[in-house]
Amino acid sequence: MLNTETPDGQHAALDQYPTADLVNALVDDQFNAVRAVRAASGQIAAAVTAALPRIEAGGRLMYVGAGTSGRLGVLDSVELYPTFSWPHERALALLAGGIDAMFVAVEGAEDDSAQGAADLCALNPGRDDVVLLLAASGATPYVLGALQAATEAGALTVGFANNPDAPVVRGAQIGITLDTGPEVISGSTRLKAGTSQKIALNTFSSALMVRLHKVYGNLMVDLKPSNAKLVLRAVRLTMFATGADEAAARAVLEQCDFHVKVAIVALTKKTSIGQARALLDSARGSVRDALAA
Repeated sequence: MLNTETPDGQHAALDQYPTADLVNALVDDQFNAVRAVRAASGQIAAAVTAALPRIEAGGRLMYVGAGTSGRLGVLDSVELYPTFSWPHERALALLAGGIDAMFVAVEGAEDDSAQGAADLCALNPGRDDVVLLLAASGATPYVLGALQAATEAGALTVGFANNPDAPVVRGAQIGITLDTGPEVISGSTRLKAGTSQKIALNTFSSALMVRLHKVYGNLMVDLKPSNAKLVLRAVRLTMFATGADEAAARAVLEQCDFHVKVAIVALTKKTSIGQARALLDSARGSVRDALAA
């Protein structure tokens, strides 16, 4: 029996716990998700290192999963645009059963390996693409079908699973095992198995974006200010990075369509918006290198 499906002997009487104890048991078990990701940090770092040159060459991130795992892949993919201005067309997500499966379970969709392969092939994967394959069990047929197609296309494949020696981990070029063990509610991998996948994806994509110069220091300087909250965040980030007051930061941001990177360089170097953009282009988007030029 898979670790994720094995009943947790510590909580055999879960349904009899007082409510406070029940909540504490569910919360405390989540710490095991963090420990599982921490144990796999070396493999996550290897995945970032392998992905970077492909993404720099114009490759795309492709997420593949079913059920909870697939929905977490979709979530990571859609959040890259507002957080890092990462183009929608370079963060694609495949979910077994299609977009409707985001909201309603599509029975049997995860069992179709041929559909997984077909869905991935429809994206025309190439050698510069990075395919992230997510399966708590590590053996979901839809995901394994996509893995085979990605491998044949020469894409970099990164497999995530919550059970040791899982097929998706063995078959991928880089395998990441998040060994979370039995769930408090037996078999419910939306619990700590899902949490570990969310942490691992956050870690992978955020680290990759840092390496792509989307961050200056620890400031998120390449966000897309698409609402009032993010506009205010852009102003604050510019103030933090430059020491400018709010009026000065906002004035420069308004001149450059609220592109924080450009505003930081323009304010710090006391140069025009056009020159700030040119410096950033020469520095391949690195604020630090643009400021040193």
